[in-house]
Amino acid sequence: MQSLFAYDQCKEANNTLAQDFIDERFAPNLNSMEVQDKPVLKEKNKEALSLYKKLYASQEVTESEDPQVNSVAEEAYKLCHSNNKKDYGFLKKNLVAEVEKINHRYYEVLGLLLAFADASKSDKKADHSNFLKNGFIATLRKDVSLQGLLLKTNATWDNHRTLVQGWFRNVIKTDKVYFQYISEASPDDTAQKNIIKHIIRKLILGETAINDFFAERDIRWAEDHDIVKSLADKTLKSLDIEQGTFQLQKLSMDWEDDLVFMNTLFEKTTQIEQSNKDLIANNTKNWEVDRLPLTDRVILEMAITELINFPAIPVKVTINEYIELTKHYSTPKSAKFINGILDVIAKELVTSGIVRKSGRGLIDNK
Repeated sequence: MQSLFAYDQCKEANNTLAQDFIDERFAPNLNSMEVQDKPVLKEKNKEALSLYKKLYASQEVTESEDPQVNSVAEEAYKLCHSNNKKDYGFLKKNLVAEVEKINHRYYEVLGLLLAFADASKSDKKADHSNFLKNGFIATLRKDVSLQGLLLKTNATWDNHRTLVQGWFRNVIKTDKVYFQYISEASPDDTAQKNIIKHIIRKLILGETAINDFFAERDIRWAEDHDIVKSLADKTLKSLDIEQGTFQLQKLSMDWEDDLVFMNTLFEKTTQIEQSNKDLIANNTKNWEVDRLPLTDRVILEMAITELINFPAIPVKVTINEYIELTKHYSTPKSAKFINGILDVIAKELVTSGIVRKSGRGLIDNK
């Protein structure tokens, strides 16, 4: 949704740049020694803008009698199209990269636990033996697959040792729960798990300088934060201290399928047919589509695209997912608004046969 939102904004900006280009081409040349006929230039500008807007809207075009007007309008259109193509390619590629970045942040959190353990070794003012011998820390340390991933994704924190030492000194070591843990005579398995959960949730991903560091590097951290926390929590729950094993979590159970889903949804939504845009317009009483909040319009177009192009996803599941998306990213009243429109549109699409669900339990399109 964020990528589609960004693409829509890019297209609007590129459209404005194209029109600015026309304005510049027909602006009086203040450095020319010749007299500038401003009324004529203004008329050519107006005519070229009109021609460009029809080209942009894919409307029927009647060329001007002035070759210069035609040339400038065509050049502006090509400029806009070229910029849109570049932005589309970047955002599509970046879409996958941003999702993969979540895994990287997850590995960084696990790597940071090990980095804190290393930092504790150099502190001579307190005994951090309980932390160094913690079952989770020890298991992470000896897991070959994790060590390989930390090195491969550069999530070891070796390049931020001074920063890590500062966090350990100012955030970890000064924490009362942590101090109580390292002061215990012999922490049991529950205590060992609880301190790791506390460090991850409250000290790394809580309201601390450490979480601020993640937020400063990742523009999507507000969304990624909860996913990373969930992955870390599941990793800790999978820990078997006696066996010295744990389960590294996967962001996706089937990355290849999810990759196809993401790319298809992005591509098809950007190519949504006018007839489907009209469905939105026809069902938004007292609202012109262009006057809808951009977030709502993007969500509606995504939902219609999913209804049409993914026959294995039940209609109700699609509607519920986009209502939830609306609750997180749009206005307070939008969820009810989106729910009502999607319900009507879905029924129209099913009745017309455009949406046909297939698979077990989907024969009735429910």
